[in-house]
Amino acid sequence: MDYNFSEIEKRWQQAWAANRTYKVTEDKSKKKFYVLNMFPYPSGAGLHVGHPLGYIASDIYARFKRLQGYNVLNPMGYDAYGLPAEQYAIQTGQHPALTTETNINRYREQLDKIGFSFDWDREVRTCEPGYYHWTQWAFEKMFDSFFCNECGQARPIADLVRHFEAVGTEGVDAAETESLHFTAEEWKAMSEHEQQKVLMNYRIAYLGETMVNWCPALGTVLANDEVVNGVSERGGYPVVQKKMQQWCLRTSAYAQRLLDGLETINWTDSIKETQRNWIGRSEGTEMEFRYFTPNSAPKREGSNEPNMPGTEDHFTIFTTRADTIFGVTFMVLAPESELVEKLTTPEQKAEVAEYLAYVKKRTELDRMSDRKVTGVFSGSYALNPFTGDKLPIWISEYVLAGYGTGAIMAVPAHDSRDYAFAKHFNLPIIPLIEGADVSEESFDAKEGIVMNSPREGVKTPDGFSLNGKTVKEAIAATKEFVTKHGLGRVKVNYRLRDAIFSRQRYWGEPFPVYYKDGLPYMVPEACLPLELPEIDKYEPTETGEPPLGRAKKWAWDEAKKQVVDKALIDNKTVFPLELNTMPGFAGSSAYYLRYMDPHNAHALVGKAADEYWQNVDLYVGGTEHATGHLIYSRFWNKFLFDCGVSCKDEPFEKLINQGMIQGRSNFVYRVNSDDHSKAPVFVSKGLKDQYDTTPIHVWVNLVKNDILDTEAFKQWRPEYNNAEFVLEDGKYVCGWAIEKMSKSMYNVVNPDDIIKEYGADTLRLYEMFLGPVEAAKPWDTNGIDGCHRFLKKFWNLFWERGNENKLIIDDVEPSNESLKSVHRLIKKVSEDIERFSYNTSVSAFMIAVNELGQQKCHNRRLLQTMVVLLAPFAPHIAEELWHVLGNKGTVCDAEWPSFDAEYLVENDVQLTISFNGKARYQKTFAADTDNATIEKEVKADERSLKYLEGKQIVKVIIVPKKIVNIVVK
Repeated sequence: MDYNFSEIEKRWQQAWAANRTYKVTEDKSKKKFYVLNMFPYPSGAGLHVGHPLGYIASDIYARFKRLQGYNVLNPMGYDAYGLPAEQYAIQTGQHPALTTETNINRYREQLDKIGFSFDWDREVRTCEPGYYHWTQWAFEKMFDSFFCNECGQARPIADLVRHFEAVGTEGVDAAETESLHFTAEEWKAMSEHEQQKVLMNYRIAYLGETMVNWCPALGTVLANDEVVNGVSERGGYPVVQKKMQQWCLRTSAYAQRLLDGLETINWTDSIKETQRNWIGRSEGTEMEFRYFTPNSAPKREGSNEPNMPGTEDHFTIFTTRADTIFGVTFMVLAPESELVEKLTTPEQKAEVAEYLAYVKKRTELDRMSDRKVTGVFSGSYALNPFTGDKLPIWISEYVLAGYGTGAIMAVPAHDSRDYAFAKHFNLPIIPLIEGADVSEESFDAKEGIVMNSPREGVKTPDGFSLNGKTVKEAIAATKEFVTKHGLGRVKVNYRLRDAIFSRQRYWGEPFPVYYKDGLPYMVPEACLPLELPEIDKYEPTETGEPPLGRAKKWAWDEAKKQVVDKALIDNKTVFPLELNTMPGFAGSSAYYLRYMDPHNAHALVGKAADEYWQNVDLYVGGTEHATGHLIYSRFWNKFLFDCGVSCKDEPFEKLINQGMIQGRSNFVYRVNSDDHSKAPVFVSKGLKDQYDTTPIHVWVNLVKNDILDTEAFKQWRPEYNNAEFVLEDGKYVCGWAIEKMSKSMYNVVNPDDIIKEYGADTLRLYEMFLGPVEAAKPWDTNGIDGCHRFLKKFWNLFWERGNENKLIIDDVEPSNESLKSVHRLIKKVSEDIERFSYNTSVSAFMIAVNELGQQKCHNRRLLQTMVVLLAPFAPHIAEELWHVLGNKGTVCDAEWPSFDAEYLVENDVQLTISFNGKARYQKTFAADTDNATIEKEVKADERSLKYLEGKQIVKVIIVPKKIVNIVVK
């Protein structure tokens, strides 16, 4: 019987759906295993062959664990909010919900064809009110919470209010925007409005003034990863830095817990290191520097301070190396610092304004990655608190406002960016380590003996000196001195910023917030979800408000507890609702919890479901989410853990990052001609060097094994319908290159086309066969035939060729060779799946099937074992053959086989026989043959005689189970 993959795959996909084969419920009699793919965004283009790579990898593992007896949760849903759908709505007027629904239906159709074991009863979509109800609920929880530094977790804001009522801010150790001080009496004397403003300083979800990436053309704030080279990734519109009042999440409060949690999870070292760098923990010292503009400033008695007139004040800097204070030669402010306006002198105002305009077009990511040197002098100076040196204050983009205090002391001798800046602007460089050569580059000052600290003749407070100390001693001494003399304080800093949580878009989760007297209040929890309203256009209003400003029915009636018409706003009982929406990561930050209990109308996840599934055992997705999504999800989960909603502090136990499948592009070579009236001429690759040609991408579907279908090419585009070809050996051979899979390069391969020609099982096997799951690899349709031939060979172990319905299965006792082939395969595949080495598993399957074919093995028991082993990789053919063998139920519930070590013992070994290192033939020996016997038999073998004749044997080298090398002369 022929292998009719189309009929087989369609039939079993229908059967699995009808029988709800992949539906899962909590079952305490079984161990649980939770497999999850990173939330896909349903784009209009649908899937190309690169997209299912991670899904196939996780599906193999999910099926494998089910066969091992685990109760496996393998859900799927859609991160349905996003800017592309909104932009399409702006262009066409079509509601984003309609576009999203169409795209989801297309995705679902494609996913079903590949045969995934998703439990579709648990599907979630972030754009559905039943889902974002719980996103809004979590936001309200964050608004009603603060982070207690002492206990290291979120606590109800009501606890903080009670503390204020009792003793004011005394003893408060909480994450805060700024340090506040007041007594209990002062708190009680405040109006409700004043108290709410104070509480905003501590809330985990809070309104704050922050610098954002603002895109005027899109009318919205963009995340750093949505901006490339100063323009929006979507549409290429200019992006500027702008200070706006935005909703923020106090993710920075969880920085240390986010770091500590990395030690408890099974992620790759590279991803962990990326997260550590993003969080950016550093221990250092905050120090006070006096500053002045050139007018007047008092002189400290006995100091080296210049007696200059000016406006005087002080600012704080953070440094990880306070011991380098003697090497400071200038100060640098972040362009966003509030000090810039204070410290810019009239003479420098125009130059500073021009520089700030330049920096506005640069994202923080650009500024961190781009090493070019830019800056402008403010006109003001600071005083070194240890030496009294006058330090010019500069403004530069390499200093970020969100890290430390947004102001730094620059030590060019021992910091590469400070060094580059000093060289560029001709500023002094003072080395602090004996023997340090700073003539060409900065010197790493992590060890050595300190000098110039202070320089000869410079007076310091209490005669403080570090000269002659080791670096380690100098660091400790400086921290102690600074603290003791009130010059600063020891502090831990983090690079991690609070997450900006507002977007000026329509297509996103509405904030459950209304405003009284300019301050936010939450829509009552019982009234959630607050649903997204209808609007007539999906772009900002003519007055610059976000799109929700167009909604007519968008006000909150506090008395009736419902949404009403905006015309009723009286700011007494009816108030305006928030016009911003939540960002894309809002809905994807806790979706893994919702999958556990997706139909629960009373909670994000019920206690029983949460305690059963606990957290994700295997999480699969791309490395592009190493920072944003994974940081936000971990923060969100830790907050919900503090609230008692999640029973696990970490959401994802093990993380696998699949690599990218690259496109294999094809090219045709057009002969260059100025006469466009003539038909275009295309020359085959092997002849192109004889002509003046231009390579042009050609649609890969017109090419097979690099041979162009010239007639299909003529029909592809109108300008080619009269094309002429210069062939080689009667064929047009195309060029090729490995590039990113992209529509513009005509190298996108639709999985539907592969499935139509070869079947879903072939697609699944081939994507795994291409290489390790984590590695990037090129797609090459030319190689897919091998996997398809393998499935045909496997099929032919069951059916007699040419005889339509004759099974050739038998119950004859299998040979030792057949038992060895199968048990070796069981061991190999079992180990490979646990290591995600699927490519070597596919190779092992091919070898085993070839061996069984050569052995003419059709043993029912061994073939059934082979079917179960193959089921995770190629579920359709496995299900078909499982039933052909007479089994009931589904192969998904079979038992994963275990290997018998007895059958893996090698009775014979094949050795390569070499002479002077050159392999000449192979010879088989009993596995227990001793070296003396091996040597004797090799010398006596007639095949050795011609290599030994007339030669003297110098020595015989035997490498057990591998080679025999006879050295002769």
